[in-house]
Amino acid sequence: MGYGEHLRNLLQPLGIYDLAPGSLSGSELDALGTGLDKLSGRLDYAERESALATAESEGLDRREALFARTPVHYSVALRRQAIAALLRIGGDCFTLSDINNTISGCGIKALAQEKDQFGYIRVIFPDVAGIPEGFEQIRDIILDIIPCHLDVEFYFRYLTWAECEAFRYTWAIIHEREYTWYGFELAV
Repeated sequence: MGYGEHLRNLLQPLGIYDLAPGSLSGSELDALGTGLDKLSGRLDYAERESALATAESEGLDRREALFARTPVHYSVALRRQAIAALLRIGGDCFTLSDINNTISGCGIKALAQEKDQFGYIRVIFPDVAGIPEGFEQIRDIILDIIPCHLDVEFYFRYLTWAECEAFRYTWAIIHEREYTWYGFELAV
C-alpha cells in the first residue's frame, strides 16, 4: 500500500471529503502520496547506504574516496570488509595481530606471518590459489599498511608434489580432468 492509499484510509472515517479517484480531494491525495512514496524510497536508500554493513554502492564509493588507495573489488561483502579493515588502521598498529586485523583492507583475506629472521614477514592469501587477480593494487595497499621497517615477502599457494601424492593423483587422472599445467598448479 502506498502513501496515497494510506492518506485516503486516514481521512475516510471523517466522511467530509470526496476521496474517490479523479475527484479534487482524491487527486490531491494521490499527488501527495506519489511524492511521499518517492521520498520514502530516497530515505530507504539513504539509510541503507549510510551504514557500512548494508551499503551497496554510493555508500561504499564515498567511504573508499577517503583512502589513498581503494581495495580490489571482488564482491560487495569483501568490499565492506576491506573498508572496515582500513578504518581500523591507527597510528599504533605495529603488532602482528594489529597488522592482521587491518591487512584485509587490500580487498581479500590476507595474513601476515613472522619469519624466523627479525624484521621479515610473509604475507599469504589463504583463500586464493596462485597470484590473486589485481595483485599490484593489493600489494600497494598491503605495503601501505605494514610498517616500512619490515621486509615483506609475498607467498602464493600452488599445488605441491607432496599434495599430489597425498591426493593420489596419477597422470591418468590429470589427463582425464584435462588440466593445463597452470590449471593443475591451482588445483589445491
